[in-house]
Amino acid sequence: MAESMMGLKRTHRCAELSEANIGERVTIMGWVQKNRNKGGLVFADVRDRSGIIQVVCEEGSTAPEIIEKAAKLRSEFVIAVVGKVEARSGAVNENLATGAIEIKPEELRVLSESETPPFPIEENSKTKEDLRLKYRFLDLRRPDIQRNLMMRSRVATLTRQFLAEEGFLEIETPFLIKSTPEGARDYLVPSRVHPGNFYALPQSPQIFKQLLMCSGYDRYFQIVKCFRDEDLRADRQPEFTQIDMELSFVDVDDVIDVNERLLAKLFKEVLDIDVELPIQRMTWQEAMDRFGSDKPDIRFGMELQNVTEVVKDFDFVVFKNAIEKGGTVRGINAKGQGAMPRKKIDKLVDFAKDYGAKGLAYIAIQEDGTVKSSFAKFMNEEQQKALIEAMGGENGDLLLFAADKNKVVWDVLGALRLELARQMELLDKNEYKFLWVTEFPLLEWSEEQNRFTAMHHPFTMPMEEDLQYIDSDPGRVRAKAYDIVLNGNEIGGGSVRIFNQEIQSKMFEVLGFTPEQAEEQFGFLLNAFKYGVPPHAGLAYGLDRLVMLMAKQDSIRDVIAFPKVKDASDLMTEAPAAVDKKQLEELGLELAGTKEEKTEE
Repeated sequence: MAESMMGLKRTHRCAELSEANIGERVTIMGWVQKNRNKGGLVFADVRDRSGIIQVVCEEGSTAPEIIEKAAKLRSEFVIAVVGKVEARSGAVNENLATGAIEIKPEELRVLSESETPPFPIEENSKTKEDLRLKYRFLDLRRPDIQRNLMMRSRVATLTRQFLAEEGFLEIETPFLIKSTPEGARDYLVPSRVHPGNFYALPQSPQIFKQLLMCSGYDRYFQIVKCFRDEDLRADRQPEFTQIDMELSFVDVDDVIDVNERLLAKLFKEVLDIDVELPIQRMTWQEAMDRFGSDKPDIRFGMELQNVTEVVKDFDFVVFKNAIEKGGTVRGINAKGQGAMPRKKIDKLVDFAKDYGAKGLAYIAIQEDGTVKSSFAKFMNEEQQKALIEAMGGENGDLLLFAADKNKVVWDVLGALRLELARQMELLDKNEYKFLWVTEFPLLEWSEEQNRFTAMHHPFTMPMEEDLQYIDSDPGRVRAKAYDIVLNGNEIGGGSVRIFNQEIQSKMFEVLGFTPEQAEEQFGFLLNAFKYGVPPHAGLAYGLDRLVMLMAKQDSIRDVIAFPKVKDASDLMTEAPAAVDKKQLEELGLELAGTKEEKTEE
């Protein structure tokens, strides 16, 4: 029978108590973590979001009715305890913040009983994720998940404080907007008032924040939900949170400066880690050439080497074909992996094929200096020696090579480098290596659409010195775009925006929009640009991913209160779900397939 808490007021959270409170009379409320009855001696661990404290009922010093009640407690019962804080009579528990104290109860109330939960509420749960997400309200009681969400709250609060002090205004932008192309697929919302018309949910507040700059708000930010109806990967969510910002009268360096100081503040206050400023910068081209990735993990070396010149005269047809088609041959040196068994190398070859490689060539140098190679018969001893030298190969090393178009070679070796680092345990979650990647290409060629598409979005400013190539060699034009990368994860990105109408029109033309199409899609922005627009630039972070890295988690689901699973469904609420026929009729919608059924009747 549940009791009322009337007349009681909680004085402390469980783990807010310490030896300084010994002798005080306190009231705590929380969940029973576990209960041990030793006959005349009952120990109950009580938990709330701050942690755990032990409550001890003992014959002789605790009223018999309290002991009897305590003996019946089960895990996840919600209780209130009034009692004295005492030094622990037994051994001190070093693993517990409150391990040196306990509470002797003078009053115990059961506020709510609990059925046996479908899995134990404990840190580092071994329970399958699907079951945990079905009962997410229980999963969220786990101390490790609670710590993650408290950290997330702290990051958001500190961000707000910092940006407010830097003169940013927090302004909200709408969720029901017009669908515009470019980027991922929109989530659509049917309009009841305008039958046959749809709103879209924003993939980002991009156009609105640029309009706010046109309206003179000069520094804007918001912590905002964004929506993308993408084919989900394991670590993607259909809705995610951005720390979004835009600034007027600035260039690249100004945006980078304020964001470096924001990151330094977050890491210092939340993790007590000093971020060394300024953060290292690297152009996109250098990142691709050295690491095969535009979000390189620089916690370890294993950099790509371009050996096209060294191997151009080899008789190896794989290398020859790639070079003839304008591609390159590049390699990585997995230090100390020369003795890797053939089976494991074959697995790496399969891994490379998943990233578009036709295969992988290798040279394994044994500890005694003997060499095994998959293409030994296509090179003489001198050529082999020159290639090993170019790769910095020493006894005990494994050299791996890919030959293809640049994009394929980068993809393959960039991914392989990370896979090897995982296998070789080179990735330390306690190490935080930041990097700005700058000067991205403005455009990338889409094989599917047979045209250039915007690498970021159509409002990204080209670098002034590259504007001359926009007609003759569009692929050569670099953008004033920048990403902030942490341990191989892109945690934020942004760009200087186009504020000049001629350049904007040119950009639409290069992207294949007719003036009419541009007007139809982005008319309101182009219209605003006719009335005096300041130079402006911005950046947005993925808050989920940033907190995931700060909390040393492997998935963003562990830092989101109610996440969706891989197929974008919510296992707890069972969304998405079918809706009432009447709701569809109000919207003037009919589900595909329902018409035919009607005619058969």
